[in-house]
Amino acid sequence: MRLTHNPSFLRQAGIMIVVLAAIVAAAYVLDGARCALWAAGAGLATGVLFALFSALRSRQVMRLASEVDEVLHEGRRIDFSDYREGDLAILKNQLSKMVATLRDATMRLEKEKGALADALADVSHQIRTPLTAMSLMVPAIEKSADDAERTRTLRELERMIDRVGWLVSTLLKVAKVDAGAFRVQKVHVDAARMAHDALSPLAAALDLHDIVCTIDASEGASFTGDAAWSAEALENVLKNCMEHTPAGGSIRVEVREDALACRIRVTDTGPGIAPEDLPHVFERFYRGGQEERAERDAARDPGQGAGPREQGTEPQGRDAGGEHACTAQQGRAAARAAQGFGIGLALAQSLVSAQGGTLRASNAPEGGARFDMTFPKMNV
Repeated sequence: MRLTHNPSFLRQAGIMIVVLAAIVAAAYVLDGARCALWAAGAGLATGVLFALFSALRSRQVMRLASEVDEVLHEGRRIDFSDYREGDLAILKNQLSKMVATLRDATMRLEKEKGALADALADVSHQIRTPLTAMSLMVPAIEKSADDAERTRTLRELERMIDRVGWLVSTLLKVAKVDAGAFRVQKVHVDAARMAHDALSPLAAALDLHDIVCTIDASEGASFTGDAAWSAEALENVLKNCMEHTPAGGSIRVEVREDALACRIRVTDTGPGIAPEDLPHVFERFYRGGQEERAERDAARDPGQGAGPREQGTEPQGRDAGGEHACTAQQGRAAARAAQGFGIGLALAQSLVSAQGGTLRASNAPEGGARFDMTFPKMNV
């Protein structure tokens, strides 16, 4: 912008001209033309210096404005090395803060954008896998002439429907945790009763899987926390153990209290957790290396990964219903691949951490997975 187009400069120049004219007139009246001439010369020199200073300052401000515009639109950093201390020092300091803030905000947005994309992909996978399993099972149910096979596939289908409902419910709870929209109560919690409340919703599923779950609780064991959210966390741990414990296995819940904390240990008789999976079991949507391999195998070969009862016992050939049995096997293989560690353990850890507790996973010396949930004493 030129100085002649700057309203502020024109206003200041006009004031200076009026003041200079008044000084020259006063000098002429008081001391004649010679004094007036000196006053006019001094005023003219002052005006030239003012114009030069204003032009330099305007150029610096315009360059700074241009660089700010480039930062906002191209992400380039501002170089303040050519600016002197003075009137622009405050502006320089504020702009430095603005640039740093914008840079941090941009980095956060990029990180959140990447996390959101990963989360959407994971959510899509978690829901798509059981839906794929159900779509494979429906034709087998419609066309199968074997009542036993039809009943078996129907049970698998019901389990997949329950899993989709659980996934949606869990995802909503995770969203509430992330948004800080849930409140944690600080009340006295009977640990034994809380453990039974966590086990109750899984009783039918445990019977269906032929898994025995026992609770061994010390009398009077308790802690200060939120009973409902603690039961929710423990239920997710128990559900994970149930999904990885074979038929005829067992799950044991031990509740103990000492001077420092209330400790809840869950141990199952499953295959345990692979060493490479242990550091990741509480990561959201982590399915484990074995589950990912099982899913790839299921996609390549519908019979791959099936249990002993499923391999070699299904009728083969189109006339024997082999096509329908193959579809059912594909659905069950996809159902197994959908289990993994999922999001349940991540939610459990978040709920325990929100109460000041900890949740850790390990392998029991005698075999199987072990989860230790600890609620510290609030007065320690």
